Amino acid sequence: MLGTGGLQTWIQDNIVPLLLFVTAVVLFLVANKGDNAKAMRIVGGVVIALAVLGLAVGGNATTVGSSLWGLVTGS
Repeated sequence: MLGTGGLQTWIQDNIVPLLLFVTAVVLFLVANKGDNAKAMRIVGGVVIALAVLGLAVGGNATTVGSSLWGLVTGS
């Protein structure tokens, strides 16, 4: 049976650190120009993207979704 375990591990080991490095470089460049508001928007976007990636790769999306739905419905 085919699985995505190897792909998940490769993404965690290679893509995520590379994206964090590129984001840090962009933030340094933006901060040097004095546009701190833009830098904070970039940080917010990266945090949201990493949270979504963590849910997708971690396999906890169903549990988190059920918990959030429980907050909405009160059950």
